[in-house]
Amino acid sequence: MSDKVIIITNRPGTIKKIIDINLDKKETPTENRKDNKFTYYYEMIWKELDHHV
Repeated sequence: MSDKVIIITNRPGTIKKIIDINLDKKETPTENRKDNKFTYYYEMIWKELDHHV
């Protein structure tokens, strides 16, 4: 899992937001997904993404 997520815009690709990920380091990524902070970051990232069909 990454410690940082960089969200970029559509063309021209520019940095929209940088999100630092601060999860308690667990043994496996599966264990990290059970952390409440994971859900928080997941929702934050999806809200930042532009959804164009």
